[in-house]
Amino acid sequence: MESPRATSGSRRARRRARPPRRGLLHVSLATVAVVGATAAGTVYVKAHAGDNTVSSAASPAPSSSAPASGEASVEPVARPAVDRDAVLSSALGKVTVPSGAEVSAAVLDLDSGDSAVHGDSAFDTASIVKVDILATLLLQAQDAGRHLTATEKAYATKMIENSDNTSASRLWEVIGRAAGLDAANKRFGLTSTEGGDGALWGLTQTTAADQLTLLQQVFGDDSKLSEASRAYIQGLMQTVEPDQRWGVSAAADGSRYALKNGWLARSTTGLWDVNSIGRVTVGGTEYLVAVLSKGTVSQARGVSLVETAAKAAVGSFTESTQSSESSESAPASASQ
Repeated sequence: MESPRATSGSRRARRRARPPRRGLLHVSLATVAVVGATAAGTVYVKAHAGDNTVSSAASPAPSSSAPASGEASVEPVARPAVDRDAVLSSALGKVTVPSGAEVSAAVLDLDSGDSAVHGDSAFDTASIVKVDILATLLLQAQDAGRHLTATEKAYATKMIENSDNTSASRLWEVIGRAAGLDAANKRFGLTSTEGGDGALWGLTQTTAADQLTLLQQVFGDDSKLSEASRAYIQGLMQTVEPDQRWGVSAAADGSRYALKNGWLARSTTGLWDVNSIGRVTVGGTEYLVAVLSKGTVSQARGVSLVETAAKAAVGSFTESTQSSESSESAPASASQ
């Protein structure tokens, strides 16, 4: 568009000679042109920001008719994809694992749904299977349309809060031992967990990935367990006795966690299985965490390994999230 100030004297004379009606029409058309140009520019910016495939050749060339505000086309900053498994494996690769020992971990961010697994080996569950036993009992009770009996509740409380083995053995019999556990786990979505032989519930075999799946049944909304059943298990896991509040809790902010631990010295080797599963809260975000270990020379060494691995595992999520947010907040390039 021409600038109104760029007119010559003769042009001003001719404009004064024009009838008033035509002058108004000229102003109206000019206004429409300006609005149209601005609207077109806005449409272009929105389309360009929403479609990264738009080529620079398709962009309108700058001209003297561009809005005086110099509206810019801002290129979007795409959130970088994060290979969670690789990040988790890198974090756990920095954890010192005692010679002959092994550790595996799995994490799920309940807010974003992102998850990661490191290691696919099978481990003895030791007492973490007690969560699975209770989940199975509750599922069977739901199927039968009944509530737990007072005796079952008493066993369940001691089994989770105090890790009482006698109570676990009683409920192991109630659910039908390994057959009952395996049938429930098939419905829960566990694919690599097998109940221990006979009365040996502590020798149930599992993986970190399967324990993460079990935790989703306990703490997630998409579960075979009713809301009341989930709340019941969660409540017991939040009130384990003080001397058993180690493990994944090391990764939590303060006391905002729910967990169940397992520890077992193998009679054949004298080496320890030490495991921890649960939910922790870090920076306002909730994470489900499972850490399994075997082969440490003492329970204390196993606890230290599990806690170090839990902090590294959750840290791999919090640090990568902060890094991603920082890159998103970086200034975007703009073209005038």
